[in-house]
Amino acid sequence: MMIYMVKLPGTTRIKKGLQILKKRLVSSSLVLMYHRITDIKTDPWSLCVTPQHFSEHLEVLQKCARTLRLDQLAHYLRRGKIPRRSVIITFDDGYADNLHTAKPLLERYDTPATFFLTTGCIERHREFWWDELDRLILQPVRLPETLELSIRGKIYEWHLSKDVQYNEDIVHQNNSWRAWEKAPSIRHEIYYVLWNLLKPLDENEQQDVLNQLITWVGAEPSARSTHRLLLPEEIKLFGKGNLFEVGAHSVTHASLPAQPIAFQQHEILQSKAYLDDLLKNPVASFSYPYGDYTAETIALVKEAGFSCACSTKAGVISSKTDSFQLPRFEVLDWNGEEFEKQLLKWRYQ
Repeated sequence: MMIYMVKLPGTTRIKKGLQILKKRLVSSSLVLMYHRITDIKTDPWSLCVTPQHFSEHLEVLQKCARTLRLDQLAHYLRRGKIPRRSVIITFDDGYADNLHTAKPLLERYDTPATFFLTTGCIERHREFWWDELDRLILQPVRLPETLELSIRGKIYEWHLSKDVQYNEDIVHQNNSWRAWEKAPSIRHEIYYVLWNLLKPLDENEQQDVLNQLITWVGAEPSARSTHRLLLPEEIKLFGKGNLFEVGAHSVTHASLPAQPIAFQQHEILQSKAYLDDLLKNPVASFSYPYGDYTAETIALVKEAGFSCACSTKAGVISSKTDSFQLPRFEVLDWNGEEFEKQLLKWRYQ
């Protein structure tokens, strides 16, 4: 006897509709990843959301979501239950605009947030290495024609040719360039290659390369006011009240899996110890720099006493999600309408 399977018209559409309905009935949470609330000339990694757009994002969340701090989500996860339509706002790195621009807007909309800080950079009056790379390579300054750098014993050389001279008009012309796109000039190519070479290095090695660049450019080690990091007394302002949470983001923002276990342990433990002492309260949340981690890294974060940790992998959080591998969606500089579309897309993907 032969049985013929007949596919009814519209079956695929019905099945897809049932999957969406199931997702709507199951409680889930979204964790959003921001870095900066500002508007600057060059933003190679799309780290910045303008204050106007961030305000629109908060209006959307006030209308259609229940916002929580990350430590509150971790509490619900331990109980195996997540509030419906819950959304958590997180900020990575520790830029000063988190306090001076993001915080007042969050308070205006009574929206909680979690701020992950890179503790070794707090009392150092220099920019993050990727920002310093931007300052030395992508800003309007005349550069020598040939660049030669020694990185881990290997010599790298570039000839800048027509890109020796770089003015404000060219910077403006290329301000929409993102690092993963085709480089519009030799300067942009150098920036991207050096970013990838510096990322796996430890802080001392990174600083050695930057010092070579500073000498080559004829510049001074400095920090632009637009790229300033939070100061200790500013960080304490996040600890007043219950709206905000401070979390750790390592000491030097190193890619932890690229380093020995002892180095990873120091980065994790010391970042927590610094913030615990500064805030007089134990911090509970951790964010892996660049989203990089291994099983060994997770174990070290647990042993350090954290209750949860964030990655940069995109995904929806359910009651079964590992608290130490929390996915996040990166938020770009969208207006409110586009942001709302993205929320719906993420929620029901």
